[in-house]
Amino acid sequence: MTASLHNIKVLLGITGGIAAYKTPDLVRKLTQQGAEVRVVVTSSAKSFVSPLSLQAVSGNTVSDDLLDPMAEAAMGHIELAKWADVLLIAPATANFIAKLAHGMADDLLSTLCLATQAPVFIAPAMNQQMWQAQATVANMQTLSDRGVGVFGPAQGEQACGDVGPGRMLEPEELVNALSQNLIQPVLQGKKIVITAGPTREHLDPVRYITNYSSGKMGFALARAAHLMGAEVVLVSGPVNLPTPSVSKFHKVVTAQNMLDAVMGEISDSDIFIGCAAVADYRPVESVNHKIKKSNEEMSLSFVRNPDILANVAALENAPFTVGFAAETQNVSGYAKDKLERKKLNMIAANDVSKKDIGFNSDDNQLHVFWKDGDVLLDRADKLTLATQLLTLISEHYYDA
Repeated sequence: MTASLHNIKVLLGITGGIAAYKTPDLVRKLTQQGAEVRVVVTSSAKSFVSPLSLQAVSGNTVSDDLLDPMAEAAMGHIELAKWADVLLIAPATANFIAKLAHGMADDLLSTLCLATQAPVFIAPAMNQQMWQAQATVANMQTLSDRGVGVFGPAQGEQACGDVGPGRMLEPEELVNALSQNLIQPVLQGKKIVITAGPTREHLDPVRYITNYSSGKMGFALARAAHLMGAEVVLVSGPVNLPTPSVSKFHKVVTAQNMLDAVMGEISDSDIFIGCAAVADYRPVESVNHKIKKSNEEMSLSFVRNPDILANVAALENAPFTVGFAAETQNVSGYAKDKLERKKLNMIAANDVSKKDIGFNSDDNQLHVFWKDGDVLLDRADKLTLATQLLTLISEHYYDA
């Protein structure tokens, strides 16, 4: 996916790493692509780059004061937070990444990160040992779970003489990465219903059958759809994820619960995405007491659950319906069969037998099929992949 930076308001946050010396060139390259750039520097960043040089290339005053007396009502952080279309922090030091992960707001830049509704991207830059430290790895995982985008770092020789991961991407690489990942409001005014996570089918008060779905892909789709301007209704089974910014959130447990919630929302929806890993079967009987261990063997009988995707696709005025096919073999064959059999508009297939892109992973890879074609979306973090998939869906939706 490509996106234009023309008239995009880029708020560039600069922290105190040696790579800050590259930021005047970064600002220049952003403005050459048509972006309007405003810069915020931390106190330590000013040791590496001159605010005056940043002002010269951006054409705007550089900000560094949380309570700027020159700002309207001395609330400059709120003004900047509302102004930005996107917040890019480059370089992002290990210290600032830790502050961002823990929600600190002790200076202008960290406060902006909490106050803005714009998408946030970071370009890490630090010594390779610091990048690989357990604390940094944990902080990066926290930021990834929250949907913060990450550009880099690159491998190579570092200022300290070490060689390894931790170099900030070059300005041209950052501009390209930003333009490729910038989310455009192509779904403005559209209502999208998305299902996510697993379902649970109870055997007794303490046991249930379920699957390994974490809900990460569905939640990434909900976040991306919201950023693309859609009215998003998220229907999710039990997951351990923070609720993204959506118009409405339904927390469900069983497949029947999920079907009921979807059908209650679907009549005025434009697009339905069935990303949840819905249990195909449920026990014939769920007892109200704990099943005791009494025999050497125990037999259970199951009945098929309602097919949510098929029910939605069969509606008289069905929305544009997109399914997911999580397979462990013959991925393309099973996906194309499901597309035709359930009369879907589109289906996204992924190979969950691969541990680095399957259930619970932060990355994914999708092979998307429709009636007359297909495309492979290469491995990427799930928010990036969700944006690419929704862009593809929007193109086919408007052409339908």
